Amino acid sequence: MSVLVYTESEEGTFKKIAFEAVSYAKGIADMLGTSVTAVSINGNNTDQLGKYGASKILQVSNPLLQSFNASAYADTIAQAAKSEASTVVIISSSANSKYLAPLLAVNMEAGFVPNVTELPTSTSPFTISSTVFSNKAFATTEITTETKLIGLAKNAFGVLENDTSLTTEEFTPSLSESDFNTKVSSLEKANDKVTIADADIVVSAGRGIKGPENWGMIEELAEVLGAATACSKPVSDLGWRPHSEHVGQTGKPVSSNLYIAIGISGAIQHLAGVNSSKVKVVINNDPEAPFFKAADYGIVGDAFEFVPELIEKLKEFKTNNA
Repeated sequence: MSVLVYTESEEGTFKKIAFEAVSYAKGIADMLGTSVTAVSINGNNTDQLGKYGASKILQVSNPLLQSFNASAYADTIAQAAKSEASTVVIISSSANSKYLAPLLAVNMEAGFVPNVTELPTSTSPFTISSTVFSNKAFATTEITTETKLIGLAKNAFGVLENDTSLTTEEFTPSLSESDFNTKVSSLEKANDKVTIADADIVVSAGRGIKGPENWGMIEELAEVLGAATACSKPVSDLGWRPHSEHVGQTGKPVSSNLYIAIGISGAIQHLAGVNSSKVKVVINNDPEAPFFKAADYGIVGDAFEFVPELIEKLKEFKTNNA
């Protein structure tokens, strides 16, 4: 009766959240006196998962599952949980997993708690904490169903090494045509960029940069920091940046370790979507901008003067510490 964890991958490469989910699953497994079984769907180098606490891999190799399909993935994970007699199943809180979670919960008749931030305070009864109201509060939930489904918030637990002896088994789920009623017709990806979902650092800009022609300094700062670029809703609505970079409550949520907001006043919808970032830095020439009240660090000044200086200082620092 192991703890089951779904490990997300993209084009065969495991995402950081996969290692964090395995680390978290190991923590729960230790509390329950059991082990961790990881489900990998078309993932490569699965031995990496043993580094973080997985002792068994169920390797699903199916070309029909090459692209994410919530229904088919939910059916696959539910069958894996049944085969392992797992009553605790861990997934991430990524965009894909939020789509997957309700289908999986219904399939397994499981109580589901999303945005979980820490290990259970108790396993009998099973009691766990999560963020609610756009990360403005915490809720303590007791899961009373036999099977528990937990959605781990990004960067909430951390990636913890815990080398474990690992075995791998091929797992072939029984899938039907109904699992593929939804099909992916096309997929567009940004090349040679850090994605918002996987980034530890996000550099975001708003209308304060005055126009798309000034976006170069945002990309240069992101490149120096190894960060992803993002924008506020008005910027994407104006067509300055693609909607895929729009972050906030109505866009992509951000849970990065560092979030830098440049020329963003801080509308409540934007703040709600980035509030779970660990450290928030705002650069704005308006000292009354709402973002300053939510930020950990604030700089009142002209971004067109400050950001180029920051870039030069960071380059100098990296050169001196190479």
